[in-house]
Amino acid sequence: MLKHVSFLTRDIAATVAFYEHLGATTEKNLTTTEGHRRAVLRLGDGLLQFFQITGETPAPHAHWAEHIALHVTGLRDLLPALKESGVTVTRDLQPSPGGRDMAFVQDPDGRQVELLEG
Repeated sequence: MLKHVSFLTRDIAATVAFYEHLGATTEKNLTTTEGHRRAVLRLGDGLLQFFQITGETPAPHAHWAEHIALHVTGLRDLLPALKESGVTVTRDLQPSPGGRDMAFVQDPDGRQVELLEG
């Protein structure tokens, strides 16, 4: 069973705010004994962990094939609010292969995030 997925981030506060806007709850937001910023975010049964480490730069792939997929509710209302707050939309609202509303956005580090009505 998967415990969590971990990523680097440039700005832990912006990343936490972004994922909280998508429904995540913050379980941990602290400084490690090594001096790194660390946040653990719960999304349903899954966890995303982010580290902000001085001198390390995240390098997410820009292609949609490498992404985080999240079920959200009210995507038709959420997407305009994300756009208004400056979030980059890389695939606008469209039907998914299963017929549900779907869109792709980028998190603060440019990581692709699929939003699927669900």
